[in-house]
Amino acid sequence: MNKAVFFDRDGTLNEEVHYLHRIEDFKWIEGAIDAIKFCNDNGYLAIVITNQSGVARGYYPESDIMKLYNWMNEDLKKHGAHLDGIYYCPHHPTGKVKEYAIECDCRKPKPGMLFKAQQEHDIDLANSFLIGDGARDVECAEAAGVTGIRYTGGNLFDIIFPIVR
Repeated sequence: MNKAVFFDRDGTLNEEVHYLHRIEDFKWIEGAIDAIKFCNDNGYLAIVITNQSGVARGYYPESDIMKLYNWMNEDLKKHGAHLDGIYYCPHHPTGKVKEYAIECDCRKPKPGMLFKAQQEHDIDLANSFLIGDGARDVECAEAAGVTGIRYTGGNLFDIIFPIVR
């Protein structure tokens, strides 16, 4: 089984921009690239877990999420790093786009995205971590039996270094 570090995206890997979907608005958090590379180099999968309600709200199409993710991976490759996957929830119960305006099991704090990643990547959740800037990230982790870490700012590598061994 694989170990993983699950990263919330907005406010954890990149600076918070409401409804981020454009590459030109993306800026890595200090230490994020080094943190991902450290996971890669130490046998941990690096996986993004992110709520993207902007899709349900009609602010951007689902394809923009993957466009940005692919750009992130291209940028990481320049530093010898990579992300192993992305799981995102495009839903919101009060969304304007009918097909996405639902109650689902994937929107954090529900653990659906973690369970899907577990199945697709053979992940040992008990020996994995989720780091995110919101209480819902920690709640999601706990609901799946994953250690949750609340990111409150600073160099992300400094937070990852002591836990990834």
